[in-house]
Amino acid sequence: MSNMIIFDVSGVEPEFGAPEADRIISGDPQFRTWNLEEVDGGLYSGMWEATPSKWRIAYDEWEYFSVVSGYSVVTEDGADAVHLRAGDRMILRPGFKGTWEVIETTRKDYVIRL
Repeated sequence: MSNMIIFDVSGVEPEFGAPEADRIISGDPQFRTWNLEEVDGGLYSGMWEATPSKWRIAYDEWEYFSVVSGYSVVTEDGADAVHLRAGDRMILRPGFKGTWEVIETTRKDYVIRL
């Protein structure tokens, strides 16, 4: 087993999902997630994609991500909106609460730590 992972999802079957219905603000959000690693103790990495829509988010985990394509707006409750496009990076810390709005289908790579 190698000690490195290349963020290449070709050949990886995506999981399909959506936010809980009570979190959806607008649209019909559809998610695709390509999991590349899941380690005991709560470390995850992969690629995620969402379709245009808006929903509430609340984080119990720590996440670093980099936007690969698309255009989204992430807004923390009580703060200014952050517009994200390809090449933008962000860390969301445990306790983050706000909204995620996908303007154009957005794909990001991520690393999550519980």
